[in-house]
Order: sequence, then C-alpha cells, then structure tokens
Amino acid sequence: MKIFSTSLVAPLTLSFTLLASGIAHAGGKDDPFLTMGKLDQLEVRDTEGPDPQVVEGQFWAGYDLNKLWLKFEGERVDDESEELELQALYSRAISGFWNIQMGARRDFKPEPDRDWGVIALQGLAPYYFEVDASLFVGGAGRTGLRLEAEYELLVTQRLILTPEIELNAYGHNDRDTGVGSGLADAEIGLRLRYEIRREFAPYIGVNWIKKYGNTADFASAEGEDIEDTQLVVGIRAWY
Repeated sequence: MKIFSTSLVAPLTLSFTLLASGIAHAGGKDDPFLTMGKLDQLEVRDTEGPDPQVVEGQFWAGYDLNKLWLKFEGERVDDESEELELQALYSRAISGFWNIQMGARRDFKPEPDRDWGVIALQGLAPYYFEVDASLFVGGAGRTGLRLEAEYELLVTQRLILTPEIELNAYGHNDRDTGVGSGLADAEIGLRLRYEIRREFAPYIGVNWIKKYGNTADFASAEGEDIEDTQLVVGIRAWY
C-alpha cells in the first residue's frame, strides 16, 4: 500500500556507518541505543489516469537485539488518500541476519479501516536478497500474507539498480475494501538511483501492478484498472 506519497557492499556500508556513528555518540558503550529513519520511496507515478503520489518508509529505535519499528505506506490520488497503512512492531534478532517481528497493523484507507495482528520475518537471504515476510490476522477470521523482496546491484559506487517484488494474498473476501481471497495483487518494480550522498538519492524507474482473482473482479466492478505499468520518479533518503 502506498501518501506521499546488492550487492553486499551497499547494505554493509550503511550498517557499519550507522553503527560507528552510534558507538561514537554513546561514548563507546558495547550496546548503544541507536535510531534510524529510512524513506524507501517518495515518488510520483506516471499513469494513463491521475498520477498517484506514493510514500513508503520505516523508522526503528533500540539496541542490537531488541528494537521498536514503525513502518508506513500510503498513496494519494487527486489530493485524496487512497491507501494508508501503519505498522508498529517489536523486533528481536534471532541470528546475525534475521529478525522476528510482532505487533499491530492498521489500514486507515481504504475505508472501512481494518486492524491486524502481525508476525513477520525480516532479514538478508542467501545471495543478499532483502526479504520481509509478514502474516496478518484480523477480526472476523480475516488473514493475510505479504512477501517482499529486493536486491541491490551496484552499477558504480553511486549508481544502484534495485529490482523488487511484493505479493499480497488473503484468506477471505472483503468486498468493502475490495480485497478477494487468494492471491490479491503483485507489484514488481525496477528503480535506478544515484546517491548524491549515501543518505540521499534521486531515482527513476518503472513499476508494474496487477490484481488477481476476486480482487480483480471487485476492481473491474468498480471500473478500476486491474493492471498498470507506471513510470516513476522519486527520492530515497535515510538518516
């Protein structure tokens, strides 16, 4: 859901930079309190209709093994919020590359809003794919599953190509929010960014979205597109 809206070298460089900074500010403590905010996407998508404005990001605070996370996604079209999601999670490291996360998710848009419990596994898979797999459990027996993966390929030290994919599936039909059972939608993106600084990078790319099954049927009944290819331009930033 989208408001305003590897190589191994890149993620390790960011991690070591952040860790070194945190240790320096913590006076040399072995396990300092750290924070990080990351704006993964702040972009405009060019479509045949109104152009969506999309934002996606996260913030975490805590220690080496235990952290609190906030994740947010939103999309605006014609100055109205079409999609808005917020997750609040507790994260515990279970290995050097993986974290298990538990908490809550609220979908503010589309209406009516929906509340979910969340359990997720986030980390670095073999071949350095960044993976986030989440299971959602809501009221009235609602369930959902989301799988996200991305890979960073360094073209140069500053030019980075990032393919990514997101799949969403649900256990029950929810006609009020336009979600159908089974595989609901897939989103595949390819973004090329230039890091003016490590913390700030404009990018361009292409994004493909398709709805499936009952979700596609609900969208068609409302006169919505079930497939769209979008050109995107935006910025990525972190601190």
